Amino acid sequence: MLRFESDYMEGCHPAILRRLQEINLDKNVGYGLDPYCESARSKICQACGTPDAQVHFLVGGTQTNMLVIDAMLRYNDGIIALETGHINVHESGAVEACGHKVMPVKGRDGKYDIDALEQWLKAFYEETTAVGIEHYVMPRALYLSHPTELGTLYTRRELMRLRELCDQYGLYLYLDGARLGYGLMAQGGDLTLPDIARYCDVFYIGGTKVGALMGEAVVVTNPNIELTRGLIKHRGAMLAKGWLLGVQFDTLFTGDLYLKISRNAVDQAMRLRRGMELKGYKAYIDSPTNQQFFVMSNNKMEELAQKAAFDYITPAGDGHSVVRFATSWATTSEQVDALLSLL
Repeated sequence: MLRFESDYMEGCHPAILRRLQEINLDKNVGYGLDPYCESARSKICQACGTPDAQVHFLVGGTQTNMLVIDAMLRYNDGIIALETGHINVHESGAVEACGHKVMPVKGRDGKYDIDALEQWLKAFYEETTAVGIEHYVMPRALYLSHPTELGTLYTRRELMRLRELCDQYGLYLYLDGARLGYGLMAQGGDLTLPDIARYCDVFYIGGTKVGALMGEAVVVTNPNIELTRGLIKHRGAMLAKGWLLGVQFDTLFTGDLYLKISRNAVDQAMRLRRGMELKGYKAYIDSPTNQQFFVMSNNKMEELAQKAAFDYITPAGDGHSVVRFATSWATTSEQVDALLSLL
């Protein structure tokens, strides 16, 4: 069975496995206070161009989103997200469980329509000012993903405009980077890690989907966001054997490994896309990243599912559906060729 339904189906990059084996019997101080975490923090700050940033290592994406948002928001605050945003669709109400409302807005191709967002904010504040803000959940932050849930990318100009809009309305800007490596290495993308650190108040660098066994690295550039060790512990997010996360990110940020392995996923996705288009399959959206979306007849989809796993997205009408194929840092040319041969 060929498996293309997600990008976290393998264990970890062999370099990480080797390092974990090498230090397996070493004794380390716990809770992220070990030298491996310290080294990883230093390398991440250097890569981001932010020597004074806070860097925290957490286990998974949902845990990270919940914790970061809880740190940014006050008791009656909410966070704006797209209707397709991960925190609005795929996290089982984790943000709401912390007492904060996700405030969904419409977008286009998985991204904010910035002009429409500006109008939404203007209308919201006009209404709340007229009625009284004490009756409303007030937006305190803006959430976005890069790449988006549909594999699309924000440009440097778009991120700068979102920053300006957040400054105008007193919002924090938070970027979910679960697949950040694949966005940074996508063809035609112009955002860099230093750009993201410059324009965002907080973001995270995904490891779970980009070569690590598990783990996300949260980078806090705004000192007003109190993502403290106490809050991390309070929310049950502090890993006792924290060095297991530190070693992984220290390895990923040595010799540009994070970017190199991300490039492989993008290259394989482009090979898959070209091959499928040559066979007559229509792309559902123009994604330059490791997620590729196609329109496929339901009959062909059922036939393919006998030998390959992929992700069903939505009906497309007239006996067709939208499906997703995701490559990863570990996807090989042989696997892509085998999938294409089935089509």
